[in-house]
Amino acid sequence: MARGKLRIYLGAAPGVGKTYAMLSEAHRRVERGTDAVVAFVEHHGRPRTEVMLHGLEQIQRRELEYRDTVFTEMDVDAVLARRPAVALVDELAHTNVPGSRNGKRWQDVEELLEAGIHVISTVNIQHLESLGDVVESITGVRQRETVPDEIVRRADQIELVDMSPQAIRRRMAHGNIYQPDKVDAALSNYFRPGNLTALRELALLWVADRVDEYLQEYRAEHSIRSTWQARERIVVGLTGGPEGRTLIRRAARMAAKGSGSEVLAVYIARSDGLTSASPKELAVQRTLVEDLGGTFHHVIGDDIPSALLEFARGVNATQIVLGSSRRKAWQYIFGPGVGATVARDSGPDLDVHIVTHDEVAKGRGLPVARGARLGRTRIIAGWLVGVVGPVLLSLLLTSIANGPGLANDVLLFLFLTVVAALLGGQLPALASAAVGSLLLNFYFTPPTHTLTVSDPKNLVAIVIFFAVAVSVASVVDLAARRTHQAARLRAESEILSFLAGSVLRGETTLDALLERVRETFGMETVALLERAGDVEPWTCAGRAGTDHGTRLLRPEDADVDMPVGDHMALALTGRVLPAEDRRVLAAFAAQAAVVLDRQRLVGEAERARELAEGNRIRTALLAAVSHDLRTPLASIKASVTSLRSDDVAWSPEDEAELLAGIEAGADRLDHLVGNLLDMSRLQTGTVTPLIREIDLDEVVPVALGGVPEGSVTLDIPEELPIVAVDPGLLERSVANLVENAVKYSPDGAAVLVSASALGERVELRIADRGPGVPDSAKDRIFEPFQRYGDAPRGAGVGLGLAVARGFAEAMGGTLAAEDTPGGGMTMVLTLRAAPGRPPARPDLPARATT
Repeated sequence: MARGKLRIYLGAAPGVGKTYAMLSEAHRRVERGTDAVVAFVEHHGRPRTEVMLHGLEQIQRRELEYRDTVFTEMDVDAVLARRPAVALVDELAHTNVPGSRNGKRWQDVEELLEAGIHVISTVNIQHLESLGDVVESITGVRQRETVPDEIVRRADQIELVDMSPQAIRRRMAHGNIYQPDKVDAALSNYFRPGNLTALRELALLWVADRVDEYLQEYRAEHSIRSTWQARERIVVGLTGGPEGRTLIRRAARMAAKGSGSEVLAVYIARSDGLTSASPKELAVQRTLVEDLGGTFHHVIGDDIPSALLEFARGVNATQIVLGSSRRKAWQYIFGPGVGATVARDSGPDLDVHIVTHDEVAKGRGLPVARGARLGRTRIIAGWLVGVVGPVLLSLLLTSIANGPGLANDVLLFLFLTVVAALLGGQLPALASAAVGSLLLNFYFTPPTHTLTVSDPKNLVAIVIFFAVAVSVASVVDLAARRTHQAARLRAESEILSFLAGSVLRGETTLDALLERVRETFGMETVALLERAGDVEPWTCAGRAGTDHGTRLLRPEDADVDMPVGDHMALALTGRVLPAEDRRVLAAFAAQAAVVLDRQRLVGEAERARELAEGNRIRTALLAAVSHDLRTPLASIKASVTSLRSDDVAWSPEDEAELLAGIEAGADRLDHLVGNLLDMSRLQTGTVTPLIREIDLDEVVPVALGGVPEGSVTLDIPEELPIVAVDPGLLERSVANLVENAVKYSPDGAAVLVSASALGERVELRIADRGPGVPDSAKDRIFEPFQRYGDAPRGAGVGLGLAVARGFAEAMGGTLAAEDTPGGGMTMVLTLRAAPGRPPARPDLPARATT
């Protein structure tokens, strides 16, 4: 049975009309005679969406009881029994009620597809699993209901349902999304213009990437090599020279002129793995292109123009940016150059831009890794000159009456041998010497046309000719090998120098170093493995590259392994390295071990810094004890001494005043000691919150017991969600925040304590009308032993806000300071709503993101 096809309407934001679009498509199919049914559609009380359900067959939902409440879910068995051609299933990311056939609705859809039923579904961009953290950072709402990206990517059709933020807000204001009593809260929270714009951009980018995948698959299936200019992709060809930065910036400016353009910088390395470019310069250029929003690619290839064009066509590029040649005029005798070759072979589908720079015509020098190795063209030319050249020369000399003589003939043949040696190396030269000797003997030494030499002088001449030819070929080959060795050593020294410098300066992380190893040697995967002992299993300390479904678990599993000490090894997969490359690899392995040790030392230094911070806190604690705690003790001591004095007859009013002073001092001392102990617990990490579900109105009023009556206005709605907190820690945090707000509020201005729900969070706001705090000091006021402004000594040790934030974070919440509109400061305490415990009236963001 063929698998059904999945069509998804992807919404850029809640309320854009994806369910309406799905129902409109169902009506069109029914009118064409398609058997389409509604398996599950939720209209959320929107009248226009509800009207679209009329005229469509609806499958009866399945009722499930959970926690004394009846819920309805899609009846998968009923849909399978009905076997329609098309089933409409709304809200693909929905989590089914416990007791359902599957945990998630997308799993229900998978069953329908496996049964051969086509499915049309809907999902919002914020419900994609990979975008959860991004959406939370934008909207402040963590999506509990998500669907794996792969499920949506596998859809046969994805249609984006989009709407401008202004249009969505107008729809909201007209009551087309929520009821009128919920509109104001929705517009000021989740449906802010910034939120909607960011979600819209996420949706457009995600769909654009998916369209790009479709395009690449289609081009690959149909073997299309020409460029389709559906999207501007600019490839920057880098040589590793200083002009690369100019090219990257020029390409970035070109990309900025068109929205959605992409910059890809590519460096073509020789297949021997050791490149002629400066590693330091390449690292700088890699950082530059990534900072400008592009990507850096390292490609292996001996023929640079062909490799560059192959890469550009492979990524469906539309433009190539190259720099003007750095070669001097005389160097063009070796060929037209990369830029001219790429421009000639690019064809009509690729635009090639040649950019001028400061290094034009200053000379490019000899390529380090290539200068010693003769290319295929030169080797072929050497064989042609060494083998064909003597034959053509013999034909030419024999056609001349009274030729130049044997001595000159020998010199001419020797010239061809030298040319063959210069072009092709030793083997073509030896072949030229052998062929030339035979031809000289056969055509030019009496008796001719035989291999017999009658005159001993001619024999000596031929022998000397052969010896000279062999000597010249050997010298040329030796020079080539020595040049190659020197070039290789120079490349190695540059790499090792870059490694040593970057590691000593602390600029290289382990991942970056392993990536450098992978690119240098053209490997697929590089991993640093270590183990605690000889019999302990290997563990991976760092990895770079792709695995292709396999994991490096032991050095023996790799194509190349380089031991580093007794219990560490660098493992590489991709190809077997020649012995001459292992010296550089050993240096890389040693540096990797150094980098790993440095990272661990940095971690230990961080822990030492934390210990030092703890010592600083303890020092400050002693200072606080020496002053701030002695003040209430001195007051208590003076009052007690006065009461016990027999020299003075205290009136009842005086005794009451002294006793009140003792009580106030004791309360103040208890508060200070409590904050000090709480701070000590936070610093030592011994705060273990006991989380349980509780209503805010059970905790907040209790926390206000220590402030003067009438100094606080409380506004906590009854329909707020239940929060998951430690009641004791929450009470202490709120008490500290309210006490601090009352302290700085002017007389007659009550502190407002209000609460509201925002998605899966509950916000408690403590707003005062005091002098406020500038933005630069908002974070500093939460540090221990900090008192802002001109707070007098003895007004506290500056731990109240630090303890409040510490307790909030221990419960999984946050505490931040904001400006109060009209003057003052507002403390925003954000708490987690209890999972699975919705409020009596669902809050708007939760409804908006369902």
